[in-house]
Amino acid sequence: MENPRGYWFPAKRFGWGWGLPIRWQGWVALAIYVAIVIAGAIEFPPARNTSAFAAVVLLSSFLFGLVCWWKGEPARWRWGRD
Repeated sequence: MENPRGYWFPAKRFGWGWGLPIRWQGWVALAIYVAIVIAGAIEFPPARNTSAFAAVVLLSSFLFGLVCWWKGEPARWRWGRD
């Protein structure tokens, strides 16, 4: 896949958002996000501490979304033709 602008995350072909990473930096960012969520589940088991686990997931998802916005293709609705 060609990546002339150095994007870490390509735009989804259909809908709004980004797909799987296309550069190693994107894979590292995704791995860090998954590791934080897993660590949050271990530290704050969802069955016993739902609000703390939800806070970890929400904050890490927001930060990962910012990384995707910053290092991904511009976000817009796509219908698969472009």
